[in-house]
Amino acid sequence: MTDLTRRGLFGAGAAATLAAACETAGTAGSPGVGAKGAFRHGVASGDPTQDAVILWTRVTPEDPAAQVAVNWFLASDPGFKTVLKKGVVMTGPERDHTVKVDVTGLSEGQTYFYYFAVGETASPGGTTRTLPAKGLADFRMAVVSCSNYPFGFFNAYREIGKRTDLHAVIHLGDYIYEYGRTGYGGEVGKQLGREHEPAGECIRLADYRTRHAQYRSDPDLQSAHAVAPWFVVWDDHETANNSHVTGAENHQPDTEGSWEDRKAAAVQAYFEWMPVREPQPGLARFAIYRKFDIGDLATLFMVETRLIARGDDLNLDPVWLAAPKDQPAVIADIKAKVFAPDRTLLGAQQEAWLAQGLKDSVAQGKKWQVLGNQVVMAKIKMPDLQKGLPPADYAKVSQGSKRFYESSKMGLEWNFDAWSGYPVARERLYKAVTDAKARLITLAGDSHTAWANELIDNRGARVGVEFACTAVTSNGAGDSLPYKQLNLMMTTANPDVIYYNAFDKGFTLVTLKADQVEADYIRVSTVRSKDYSSSVDARFIARAASIGMEGLTRAMATTIEGGRLPPAKRPD
Repeated sequence: MTDLTRRGLFGAGAAATLAAACETAGTAGSPGVGAKGAFRHGVASGDPTQDAVILWTRVTPEDPAAQVAVNWFLASDPGFKTVLKKGVVMTGPERDHTVKVDVTGLSEGQTYFYYFAVGETASPGGTTRTLPAKGLADFRMAVVSCSNYPFGFFNAYREIGKRTDLHAVIHLGDYIYEYGRTGYGGEVGKQLGREHEPAGECIRLADYRTRHAQYRSDPDLQSAHAVAPWFVVWDDHETANNSHVTGAENHQPDTEGSWEDRKAAAVQAYFEWMPVREPQPGLARFAIYRKFDIGDLATLFMVETRLIARGDDLNLDPVWLAAPKDQPAVIADIKAKVFAPDRTLLGAQQEAWLAQGLKDSVAQGKKWQVLGNQVVMAKIKMPDLQKGLPPADYAKVSQGSKRFYESSKMGLEWNFDAWSGYPVARERLYKAVTDAKARLITLAGDSHTAWANELIDNRGARVGVEFACTAVTSNGAGDSLPYKQLNLMMTTANPDVIYYNAFDKGFTLVTLKADQVEADYIRVSTVRSKDYSSSVDARFIARAASIGMEGLTRAMATTIEGGRLPPAKRPD
């Protein structure tokens, strides 16, 4: 099959290009050259710089053991009349027949078009862009996280794929989920006909490869990848739930083998299937953290908070299992662990890299310092469900939810798996921001909930703002606690929380401008059906402003203004 017109990206000029590609493939003389294959997983691009970008695809050959020559083409026009770059890449089962090309020698701030070909078969086409080298032109990003395949249809990805105004997409983790069909989301997946492949939990390399392939077979995800370059980073479910350096909540060594082996398998599959550059020589295999300069407008820092240095997973179960007379001592022990000075998410090396990067960005005159970070950063305490809900509703709350919401009564924040479980490390980061005089915009995912937060340090100084996206599909707090009071209860209990939406799925559209950063919270009406509508639930603006606050020595900080919008649904 030859597909030269999909998504309207190719014109008649592409046919001649494809013919030349086929001729090249047939005469290269390498093993498997000219082998037949199909492009079932779309195309993608990522990690753009001023002069380079990663192009990605996967070919499915007729012979699973074949070595296949894949031709790639990059042009300045959608009709491919002006092909600027092209080449041939060999791929085989050793990398799951994925293809990743780092195309260099490009011009800054330009839009390009690309596709791949094997024999007479062409892939769908994609659009990508390089970053500007200078200037303050607006830069618009769709920010997404938590796309559990069984929990629903990828309507949020579909909305992203429709847009023509995006410069990039930022995915903050949980791109896949590791659970088997009987795990998280399994019942919904069975109802929707979206059950996980393989059927069991992902543990080995073949499992993770199959899971990535299933997600990438989704046409809505493919459309989102094809529309713009992506900046990606993993969270926990790309390996296993609540993962850290030495293990994970969802990894049992006695029955599932070595955690190091499982991590290595998951990361290998991730690097094969995602349009991301791998760590530079000399850095750890898991050191996916990196930065990108967006003209004079901003520096984007993509950080890694899971596999390099994250401290052990903590939870409150020991409190509930302890006898009442022992609970004070158990709580004191947990607090001691939470507030341990050496407890870290980033690790010393990455903390130093980020601190220096913030200083360099400010020294270079960048207007904003943007942190692509997986988990919610703001200081958050849980509201009192018993006080906030009618007795009849409170009686329906599960014991697990009640435990989760009891943490504030112990003087602890909401979620040990977020920055709330690493408060000393968070203060170190806030100090680095303050020392650099940075204008911090933190992006976050993970919580399956939309947030707009002020970031306040222990001195009471505002050090930045946070825009956290809801999930693409994964269940959030509103799914387990279907009480609309929850949104108001959370903002009332936390002055730093300006906006909270526990109920909707979607993504956040973040626009960087010279004088402000805008965040539009896009919601889809449902993920349980492909018949849906989309709308903007809320809009917020962060502006640089001079403020006076005791203990604040730097002149610039950020403030958030805006709020919820009246419903204005747009038919699909």
